[in-house]
Amino acid sequence: MPAHVIDFFGGWEQHNALLIKAVSPLDLEQLSWSPKEGLWPIRMLACHIVAARAWWFNRWMGEGDEALARMSDFDEDEGSSTRPAAEICAALEKSWSDVAVCLRRWTEADLVATFQRPSPNAAGERPWRDRRYIVWHVAEHDIHHGGEISLILGIHGRPGLDM
Repeated sequence: MPAHVIDFFGGWEQHNALLIKAVSPLDLEQLSWSPKEGLWPIRMLACHIVAARAWWFNRWMGEGDEALARMSDFDEDEGSSTRPAAEICAALEKSWSDVAVCLRRWTEADLVATFQRPSPNAAGERPWRDRRYIVWHVAEHDIHHGGEISLILGIHGRPGLDM
């Protein structure tokens, strides 16, 4: 029986749980903490994680439902600068749930499927990416921005993500 993709990304689910644990107790002021003026605060980083999951899984690959589709601009819409922790954490839960459903369904054979960017990039191009690239890119994106959130919490004397 072929292994499923989730078997190779076991820590990703734990990482999402740690993100939620770190973000959920933060008040509106704490969500605005950043490492330096002009850099993204915790709120924007967390919203960006959600938006990237939705963008790649829903917009590129057509996975998830309409609720996930609406999250593809979660870091750009009006609420991105004022969202409370509860809303952000619900979006982290929902977006992870949709990603996890895919990872549990897909096997190695599914990773070769290719998808074209749904809209042109800044250069006017619509490149193709395979599912293997997309899954890895979203996972490393989560880890990168989760690390930034952890660093910001540490700067402010709060515990970060403890993997």
